[in-house]
Amino acid sequence: MIRFEQVSVTYEGAAGPSLQGVDLVIPEGELTLLVGPSGVGKSTLLGAVSGLVPHFTGGRLRGRVTVAGRDTRTHKPRELADVVGTVGQDPLAHFVTDTVEDELAYGMESLGLPPAVMRRRVEETLDLLGLNELRDRPIATLSGGQQQRVAIGSVLTPHPRVLVLDEPTSALDPAAAEEVLAVLQRLVHDLGTTVLMAEHRLERVVQYADQVLLLPSPGASPVLGPPAEIMAVSPVHPPVVSLGRLAGWSPLPLSIRDARRLAAPLLARLSDSVAALPGPTVPAVSQGSAPDPAPHDSAPPAFEERGPGRSPDLAASPHIPASPAFEARGLGRSPGGGAPGLLARLRRRGTPSPGPTPSTPAPGAAPAHTRALGVRRTRTDVLRDINLTVAPGETIALMGRNGAGKSTLLATLVGTLAPTTGEVTVGGRTPHRTPPPEMVRRVGLVPQEPRDLLYADTVAAECAAADSDAGAAPGTCRALVSALLPDVPDDTHPRDLSEGQRLALALALVLTGRPALLLLDEPTRGLDYAAKVRLIGILRGLAADGHAIVLATHDVELAAELAHRVVILAGGEVVADGPTAEVVVSSPAFAPQVAKILAPGHWLTVSQVAAALDTTEAQ
Repeated sequence: MIRFEQVSVTYEGAAGPSLQGVDLVIPEGELTLLVGPSGVGKSTLLGAVSGLVPHFTGGRLRGRVTVAGRDTRTHKPRELADVVGTVGQDPLAHFVTDTVEDELAYGMESLGLPPAVMRRRVEETLDLLGLNELRDRPIATLSGGQQQRVAIGSVLTPHPRVLVLDEPTSALDPAAAEEVLAVLQRLVHDLGTTVLMAEHRLERVVQYADQVLLLPSPGASPVLGPPAEIMAVSPVHPPVVSLGRLAGWSPLPLSIRDARRLAAPLLARLSDSVAALPGPTVPAVSQGSAPDPAPHDSAPPAFEERGPGRSPDLAASPHIPASPAFEARGLGRSPGGGAPGLLARLRRRGTPSPGPTPSTPAPGAAPAHTRALGVRRTRTDVLRDINLTVAPGETIALMGRNGAGKSTLLATLVGTLAPTTGEVTVGGRTPHRTPPPEMVRRVGLVPQEPRDLLYADTVAAECAAADSDAGAAPGTCRALVSALLPDVPDDTHPRDLSEGQRLALALALVLTGRPALLLLDEPTRGLDYAAKVRLIGILRGLAADGHAIVLATHDVELAAELAHRVVILAGGEVVADGPTAEVVVSSPAFAPQVAKILAPGHWLTVSQVAAALDTTEAQ
């Protein structure tokens, strides 16, 4: 169905080819998962299939790519639209009409299909994707999972034989992601559609793949094969595979079900280890007082179901150890103990801006506090009765389905949205009533779309503006960028960076002001596992340095690795608030893979299992 013949792609001004030596055939009627670290050319390969490369992106394509016998060098994307349907990371960027039914019909109108054919195919697609009840709904009112299904449906109505998807679940909550993956399964199994999909969150999709196409490194030859064989050698792999490698399981499991069947010997080894090793705790903060943290020998309290008008108590963090690599980063040192690491550089403060701009709140005060917070938009209560206190050095993960109110809560904390009822204080100030220059060292937000913070034409110009806004010494921001993006030149345009690189640049801009409270909205969207590890190390170090961190995320593995505490929102209300181990293990939707495999134990990550096994062997 899709044939690559010695394909390489080189963009203008690039030092070398973005894609090189691709010579393979992608089978018809199967789901092929494209994996590999960031920057190896996955998006370029997808674009070569749809014709966007080189017709839209430019550059030089050598070799030949054919889809259903059509050469993409001689056929522009419009001429491939009846054969290839493409859905990008952001479904909103895909839409050109206002309602669901109009969007499904638009592609067929562009191809000039007869009205009777269009009507029949729209009805078929509505039934296939479970969208019939949404046919007249404005697209802007749909959830993330619904929007992604509409985006898929809009490219299905022309009846393409190939579907190309780039990170289709990256912005979705677990339930919405399952909806989208179920649709893809139906397309492959029932209609024989060929699906080529790139995805970083392999824990969600690898078990559904028929084939895995691995791009191991820039310029390296790709490898195509069965999922278990490729995962055994892949530099990127989900936690279930990492756990299988650690335990020596063969064949490597790809699903929770398969891993549980092999887990009995590992559980027996773990039963001899310490059930919960002592780890760093975060002191609770309530109305200016700081109670002593719970002793290490006490079990963390179970999370409480929250009702209206109840203020959740801030529980001590779960007693879960960090991995040695993360502990080293938390100390602000390089793993070898020599040159200072990122945290040491962060501590080298620049010239302070005039006036009192503390980077941390006064002793005993919480970096952020909300009381009976409510936000109403167009006659809809987006948030209701939110009571939340964030302690210094604490990391909180806000979780919940798409539309639960997570981003709205972050907007009230940073001051871009005024509460309708209740109150919000950050660093002793009311955010929406305080001038931004006074808030820059109290709170910083890295939004879902990092490009919203990027306005200049070069990385150097972005850094200079960040230094000026924060009153920091010249070069402060650039030092952070160098730590996060070692190989990015000053004259690089932010639009030429990958998703992960743009996130790192936006994070450096915010960290230049050393805010006492750091807010992140979906920070792992578009990041591979290596980039996520770097991000976790940085955030752990900031928390160890006393910064409070609140992140809104659908990434359950990130929450398990990083958060002291999880707050789950539903319908604008807090429905669960407590230590990470208690909340996520109690929720099938938000439990990480390791917790599901090793239930009823409270191990959340592979690093915790490795630490427990090391303890057993040392005894």
